[in-house]
Amino acid sequence: MSHQHDSTPSADAGKKAADKEFTDDGGAATAAVHAPGAHKAAGHSHGPVGGRAGIVIASTRAAAGIYPDETGPVIEDWLTEHGFDPQPVVVVPDGGAVGAAIRGLLMLDPAVIITSGGTGLSPDDATPEMTAPFLDREIPGIMEEIRRVGATKTPTAVLSRGHAGAAGTTFIINLPGSPKGVMDGLAVLDPIIDHLCGQLRGGHGH
Repeated sequence: MSHQHDSTPSADAGKKAADKEFTDDGGAATAAVHAPGAHKAAGHSHGPVGGRAGIVIASTRAAAGIYPDETGPVIEDWLTEHGFDPQPVVVVPDGGAVGAAIRGLLMLDPAVIITSGGTGLSPDDATPEMTAPFLDREIPGIMEEIRRVGATKTPTAVLSRGHAGAAGTTFIINLPGSPKGVMDGLAVLDPIIDHLCGQLRGGHGH
């Protein structure tokens, strides 16, 4: 599979920063990426919210090329529809490489970072632990609603340990590793993402 790369200076700088962090943290020295907009979803645009958006896929097997990433394109399409500028999807192994990827993306000052995978109870599921140190404020109601919605379809949704919160002016959320779980989570974000990011960026005054 061929991969396209965003050639803008900011995207190149962000990728270099992320690659350095992967190496420094002992994670994958290289990351699989998907070109933004490669899988455009049908539907109407919600209008520009503005700002970059990062996507981190935590999957040891996908990072190793054992199987393709299926959730990154779903998240990418959703972000594009909501007016964000998604950076290339970063696929990393579970564990410390997830934290390195988040740190690298935060250097781009994105409005949103969405992770997928590593939120369960398997020994190598560590995405919540890698995310928590970056959060200044938790937004627990979002994850509560995602788990509630998910539990109406599968009881095991309550086992997801993901976080949602703010790292400065960046909204970060951990979604499950399955496409269906991701879509359930994005459906919860759908009516609130504009207002949420606007508040974090200082808009939507009271």
